[in-house]
Amino acid sequence: MNISEKFPVILQARMTSTRLPGKVMSLINGRPMIHWQIERILRAKSVSHVVVATSIDSSDDELVSFLNSIQVNVSRGSLDDVYSRFETVLAIEKPNAFIRLTGDCPLVMPAIIDEMATCFRSQEFDYFSNTLEVSFPDGLDVEIVRSQAFKRLGTYMLSTQEREHVTLGLYRRPKDFLLGNFKYKTDLSFERWTVDHPEDLTFVKDVFCEFQGAESSFTMDDVLRFLKDNPEKCNKLAGALRNEAETNIEGAPKYVE
Repeated sequence: MNISEKFPVILQARMTSTRLPGKVMSLINGRPMIHWQIERILRAKSVSHVVVATSIDSSDDELVSFLNSIQVNVSRGSLDDVYSRFETVLAIEKPNAFIRLTGDCPLVMPAIIDEMATCFRSQEFDYFSNTLEVSFPDGLDVEIVRSQAFKRLGTYMLSTQEREHVTLGLYRRPKDFLLGNFKYKTDLSFERWTVDHPEDLTFVKDVFCEFQGAESSFTMDDVLRFLKDNPEKCNKLAGALRNEAETNIEGAPKYVE
């Protein structure tokens, strides 16, 4: 693999979140949350462009309209069969590998994406993530997937859960796919920087407010310093929840609650 190869990001997002509907369009510093997430993603040197994979359901029309207005590529497909959404994008893009991110992670860190991309290029991993053994704050999740492996996954009899959770089928089959994990120097897995509940959104708004004017460029260390200086601003749900949607799925990573 080319040591400087860039990868497309497939960002899965929809308006019908179970716990916090419409969160991706929640206004933060005057812009929808997904706007800031895309701005941050595009600062990664290893990213070529972003494709938002959403659904054909009318509930996502508002999201698509906004993405069209800021000239972000959109692909629409099944509301629940997310694996098929990714298949559609890959059939058009034809990348050697892609980065999967989700629309509930506006604090995504470009530096982490770039570090992981560098590691991925130097290895033969089918699937490389920082979530198989968690050490980063929840909400800084990054997955890099080799397209050939993803297509091969489609030849298996995938369960409904595997088609909904996209990459679950890969790390459920460690004997069939070469998996790799990217670990941080210290364990910060108790930190909660994702958006799935009203308390999460409050936390993220506080962070973006602190860095108003630098929304796309603040770093993980910046956020950690902010929280150290303002402990009252920490997410009230920190340490209590992690990847709720996959908590009871057999074969999914087991997170320490």
